[in-house]
Amino acid sequence: MRTITPSAPGHGAPQADPHDRITRRLLLCGAVAGPLFVLALLLQGAVRADYDPLRHPGSSLTLGEYGWVQAANFIVAGVLSLAFAFGLRRALGGAVWGPILVGIWALGFIGAGVFTSDPVSGYPPGTPAMLPEHSSLEAALHDLFSLLGFVALVLACVVLARRGGAGWAVYSVASAVAFVVAMVLASAAFAQNPALVAYGGLLQRTAVIVGWAWLAVLAVRLAFFPPRSELRAESVNST
Repeated sequence: MRTITPSAPGHGAPQADPHDRITRRLLLCGAVAGPLFVLALLLQGAVRADYDPLRHPGSSLTLGEYGWVQAANFIVAGVLSLAFAFGLRRALGGAVWGPILVGIWALGFIGAGVFTSDPVSGYPPGTPAMLPEHSSLEAALHDLFSLLGFVALVLACVVLARRGGAGWAVYSVASAVAFVVAMVLASAAFAQNPALVAYGGLLQRTAVIVGWAWLAVLAVRLAFFPPRSELRAESVNST
């Protein structure tokens, strides 16, 4: 709830605390970004001809006639996450590293939407299962942006683990570990590991859902249930 601190006589209009309406709206961008992205990803995987969501990476949906849909999905999720990063900085009283890392995650998604990946695991039909020995420039940029975003998310989980109680810290660290494990296994699957190749898409989706879920929970916590330390900081800043 927005609170107003009365101003001293002669000091003009009342001033809003840092948890104002704009901050909350920016935080809610982070709450909706993940669910929208995952929903669009799952729906496309279910209806795209010859695409196996258990086997193929989400990035492969950017290929083919309707590839622009997934490209737009990447970019929209990235823009919403970037707005969330600004809201995160405001909500945390000017904190630096957490918002920066979430901002890098956001830019990673925008870059993944601008640059498309090479075919992998036989999609689109007629393409080889293995990635080419030398990636195209566009695919290399796609992979670079994706990697930067993934690393930034893991670090954000660790950096922001202290912004809450013990339960939040455990959840944040567990999310980071689960994300890394699932993404490493997915990478092995896309490299055609015989034991994992049939489940590469599932493993990647598991990692992505874990990451987006953590961001959504963080956004909702700060928008509606800010830690007491942040409330105290707001009270000091508003006086």
